[in-house]
Amino acid sequence: MEPSTEPSIHLTDPRTGHPRGTLVPARAGRVTETVARARAAGARWRALTPRERERRLDALADLVERHLTEYTVLEQAGTGKPEAEATGEILQAADLFRFYAGAARTDSAPAAGRYLPGHESWVRWEPVGVVAAVVPWNYPLLMAAWRGAPALAAGNTVVVKPAETTTESAALLAAHAAEALGEDVLTVLPGDRETGRLLVAGDVDLIAFTGSAAAGADVTARAGHRRVSLELGGNSPVLVLPDAPAHTWSALAEACTYNAGQSCAAPARVITLSDHYEHVLAALTAAFAERRAGRDFGPLNNPDQAARYDRIVAASAAKRSPAAPGRTDGLWRPARLLADLPDDDPAVLEEVFGPLLTIQHAPTVEAALALANSVPQALGASVWTRDLPTALDLTARLDAGETWINCHLVQTAELPHGGRGASGHGTDLSVLALQEYRRPKTVTARL
Repeated sequence: MEPSTEPSIHLTDPRTGHPRGTLVPARAGRVTETVARARAAGARWRALTPRERERRLDALADLVERHLTEYTVLEQAGTGKPEAEATGEILQAADLFRFYAGAARTDSAPAAGRYLPGHESWVRWEPVGVVAAVVPWNYPLLMAAWRGAPALAAGNTVVVKPAETTTESAALLAAHAAEALGEDVLTVLPGDRETGRLLVAGDVDLIAFTGSAAAGADVTARAGHRRVSLELGGNSPVLVLPDAPAHTWSALAEACTYNAGQSCAAPARVITLSDHYEHVLAALTAAFAERRAGRDFGPLNNPDQAARYDRIVAASAAKRSPAAPGRTDGLWRPARLLADLPDDDPAVLEEVFGPLLTIQHAPTVEAALALANSVPQALGASVWTRDLPTALDLTARLDAGETWINCHLVQTAELPHGGRGASGHGTDLSVLALQEYRRPKTVTARL
């Protein structure tokens, strides 16, 4: 393979703005070679029994946990996350490899029976082949595990393309995967958007993409007849009723500012009843004042994201915009509320992806539900009330792939996560995610 002639990408630590290294983006020759090696490794990997794959995935989880400090340093350098956040997410990634290691062994028996006279039929579930996992910068290692763990457990090989600003932890994972799983079973292609486009156009069988709606549409167009699994972000409504429990305000402030609000399913749009509006604004303002940028959460990830955030806030027609104390230099942005704004405000319609909540109000619960379902994204949503029957009714009618009652952004490997509408399609997490990366083959034998 010829050395790349592409200019290096300069990497920056989002906490300080200081350089932290350079990255040479992979181009056509390296992409083609990497995918070919993954395809060659596929025969060895899928030939293993589920028990053997389980042991190797457990070994990979062991390596991640054993090198927790090293992963934490790399995650912090690329994302700016506080140490506790980064460490917690790395442990979640290790847990996902363990979860899917066992999940692949607990499938129910394939359907079998005599559906036609004189014939016996059954179904084989087979790996798709080579999976291209294009993952974002907000959770570099965790998203690689969300996509990679079920794909590997199902018998596929995986090529991960991390975001250009957060490549280091994925590269370490690939090194550990070579040790635990075998060469070329899980590989990483560092690079920029062009690297991702080359990978999507390459000889891969499925593209698992997490990112923006516009980028997801581009991936779908380039994928042609191949399968695509998309998670394209959210704009989560939060229905706060007058009998919301006392912990509502602190819980929303914490969920909104976790990872500086750079979570696809983070709470984004608080919607309450009109006669309760001032109380909600005052309670959230007090709760947000306790969440400080630089102390409780990190910076935005990169200059482009900071510029986008600033553009949306500047374009908002909100008449009140209380911001909490905290760092505002560089890529740091304070916890902020936007109130007294129109229902078609840019901050309402767009996914802001920062430590910010909009607050809207409606005259009735039905009108509040209509506002919640009025945007094209449909990923997450939450309802806050002591009235359980009302909460259950509203979660059933919210257009979202994942809903919460009196909590938000609470997730575990056992429960599925996925979007609808502009938030994409497909399933992450839970045993259901295994089906994203397998295909059925019917076998019928004449007796």
